[in-house]
Amino acid sequence: MITDSIKQEFIAIVTEKRYLDRQEELTCYAYDAFLVEAMPHAVIFPETTDEVSQILKVASSHNIPVTARGAGTSVCGAPVPILHGIVVCFSKMDKIIEVNTRDRYVIVQPGVINADVQKALQPFGFFYPPDPGSINTSTIGGNIAQNAGGPRCLKYGVTMDYILGMEAVLADGKIVQFGSRNVKDVTGYKMAALFCGSEGTLGLVTQAILKVVPLPETTKTLMVNFNDLDDTANAVSDIIGSGILPAAMELMDKFTLNAIEDSAGLGLDREAAGSLLIEIDGTAEACEKEMGRIVERLKANNAARIQEATSQAEQAQIWTARRSAYGVFARLAPNLISEDVTVPVSQVPEMIRRIVKIAKNHGLKVGVLAHAGDGNMHPMIPADKGNKEEWARVEQAFDEIFEAAADLGGTLSGEHGIGLAKVKYLPLVMNQDSINLMTRIKQAIDPQGILNPGKFV
Repeated sequence: MITDSIKQEFIAIVTEKRYLDRQEELTCYAYDAFLVEAMPHAVIFPETTDEVSQILKVASSHNIPVTARGAGTSVCGAPVPILHGIVVCFSKMDKIIEVNTRDRYVIVQPGVINADVQKALQPFGFFYPPDPGSINTSTIGGNIAQNAGGPRCLKYGVTMDYILGMEAVLADGKIVQFGSRNVKDVTGYKMAALFCGSEGTLGLVTQAILKVVPLPETTKTLMVNFNDLDDTANAVSDIIGSGILPAAMELMDKFTLNAIEDSAGLGLDREAAGSLLIEIDGTAEACEKEMGRIVERLKANNAARIQEATSQAEQAQIWTARRSAYGVFARLAPNLISEDVTVPVSQVPEMIRRIVKIAKNHGLKVGVLAHAGDGNMHPMIPADKGNKEEWARVEQAFDEIFEAAADLGGTLSGEHGIGLAKVKYLPLVMNQDSINLMTRIKQAIDPQGILNPGKFV
């Protein structure tokens, strides 16, 4: 509980305008895009690192749970304050502090929206590669907490690959800095990498130094349809296996294509069993050569239709179809479970077959959406949590989907994280000694266990 005297300690740091504790206000911070809700006792909006430090000193002295929050777009329950306490919301720490393309970095506060970083870099001819599906709403702090990915990560890597350094506040209020502005820095432990993906369980990130890269000279986009889903999946592993590395390779199955077409009317082929959105980038000469090799592999895997976007407008329309999938599925039922498993690319065809079979065995509809080039799949099942019988089948289906991913040498998450959603599945991919090691790291950095308690560690 937060007593009146503790409340006054927090208000003395951020003023009453940036402290919320009325029930109707707290409700907005009780959930993310997952299915579990828990009310915080208060929500606090810091504007500076020093304020974050003071907030954590108060929380630590009274043993109050602290959960960090960005835009609330997480789909695994990571920012849900399951043990209540306070939510530290970073929406007011949203400044781009420095853009330095000469040294290839940008320094930002955690509440900056990912797409705003891209807009700031574009006039300089640079970009920041990690591009989660929530790029227009998710924050860099949240991206770091979840080690977010996205379509371009096939070629460019995930968030962790672009963290040069960071500033963070520990549970006792101490301010620490890791890394630097240098592209090459091997000084000591790679602590920034440890904090990236830790879901706010080790410290609260208050500033990040992000590596940026030049915009490619040319981008080419293909939409490819197949009459057989196995051919679609096989084309992915064939292209990657032949040494070609597109910037993105997105797979959608027939159910997903029709759901998008029902909602958006973008002219997608309703009869296609599967489709691939393929994007390549680089110099014009390299793209032309690579495109020829990709088309060869697509034809060898029985592609029924290959369409190349001839303008930026057509490229945008193709990406609109892909990026609208999650919102479209959310309209099909009261609840949508969009999960996140990754398997080796060579196992993509088999994993898709198993997902479809598992859903069919349990009488459920499923759409398969995948960053297929890196084996990262998002099976999406629309259902009604209020229907207990149906919900039990949904939970059993996902138990089997995670078991299938582990059986194929895969893992629990490629970009969404663990949060509340997948704690029980950790033993599928980590032995007890590995889990114990994470617990010891957590205890060493946050001995009171006040940072995002109740999560995966």
